[in-house]
Amino acid sequence: VQAMLEPFVDAEVDLIAGIEARGFVFAVPIALELGCGFVPVRKPGKLPAATLSRDYTLEYGETSLEIHTDAITPRQKVLVVDDVLATGGTLAATCQVLKELGAVVVGISVLAELSFLSGRDLLAGYKLKSAIVY
Repeated sequence: VQAMLEPFVDAEVDLIAGIEARGFVFAVPIALELGCGFVPVRKPGKLPAATLSRDYTLEYGETSLEIHTDAITPRQKVLVVDDVLATGGTLAATCQVLKELGAVVVGISVLAELSFLSGRDLLAGYKLKSAIVY
């Protein structure tokens, strides 16, 4: 967790967006460490209130993710956290849905990056921290 949050310690971060499910394991401690809120990004049908959805492609098929429409206010600064960066599809879709809600994505932090899948290329333009690169 320390390696994942280190580049963002001095950044202005209002919220951590954690991606279901293993991203939650890292997102919550990072939110606690940075003293900011946590917002879950989940699979369809798991959130109780109104949501914004985004379809995207994985290395093995297509799927969707959702976030509560009232989870983000315009111009809030959000750090996106997940466990693994593979093709970048999930992280790119998360950043898109956050931007649709008016958020400013200040960066992306993952525990592990599978560099041979070139997911980093899909996330060009975002500050990206991978604690471990394979």
